[in-house]
Amino acid sequence: MAAPAEIAPPSAIAFIGLGVMGAAMAANIRRAGFGLTVHTRSRAKAAALEQAGARWAETPAAAATDAACVCLCVPDTADVETVLFGPDGVAHGIARGAVVIDFSTIAATAAAEFAARLRVSHDAALLDSPVSGGPAGARDGTLTCMVGGDAEAFAAAAPVFRAVGRTITHLGPSGAGQVCKSANQLLVSATLLAVSEALALGRKAGLDPETMRTALLGGSARSFVLENHARRIIEGQERPGFRAALMRKDMRLAAAATRDHEVFAPVTALAAQMMEALVNSGRGGLDCATLGALVAELSGLPARAT
Repeated sequence: MAAPAEIAPPSAIAFIGLGVMGAAMAANIRRAGFGLTVHTRSRAKAAALEQAGARWAETPAAAATDAACVCLCVPDTADVETVLFGPDGVAHGIARGAVVIDFSTIAATAAAEFAARLRVSHDAALLDSPVSGGPAGARDGTLTCMVGGDAEAFAAAAPVFRAVGRTITHLGPSGAGQVCKSANQLLVSATLLAVSEALALGRKAGLDPETMRTALLGGSARSFVLENHARRIIEGQERPGFRAALMRKDMRLAAAATRDHEVFAPVTALAAQMMEALVNSGRGGLDCATLGALVAELSGLPARAT
């Protein structure tokens, strides 16, 4: 495909998928000066964006019409395929030479396949760009974007990425962003499991968990998970920043990626199984940090430290 022109404000952007992350990202794109058209399964989720000047589209195809860039943020691989190629999908409305940015976390192999399909059928580029940073990062426009796909399309879409993220890295061909996101999630999940076990150990030994956490933060064990998720565990916060069911999905993807690339990955396998156990314990709709409560219960402790 020909190199796309830079997609700068006030270019038309479509955003499809307005969950907690997507709605915040779309709002930042609008604030950056882009023309914004939105679509999601429940129009009520688009109300605030419509009041801010966004235009509503009845289908993904309608949203993609005349858009220089189409952004997606939906739950899983099957959802991305439907939004792109379903009966009312983006592929039925997208202009030749447009760029699609998929902010969803999906299988790397599927991301590469979808990119190839769009390139052949519509001369359009698909960038896989899963994100890290959670709802706060989406709201503040400070997300980490891990991007795979055509380098020229990535350069053209730079103003869109800057509207939603702070750390934006092009990692290689289609699917590379999803592989990096799997690495991110396995690191978070494995660290979360270790933090949960450490806090349970301290409680069983009679240590105050918050005092213990403060001590650990002063040494080489310091991490984002210890700083943030451990506090949620100690305080018994269950309201999701990131739902356990979504982390289970991400860890299934990470486990599949390690198999695809023949990586010896016992830590990934264990962390993935613990996320299965967490969801099967009835906590799928709660924050993934409730893994700490599950480990506490399995250790013969009350779920809450306080």
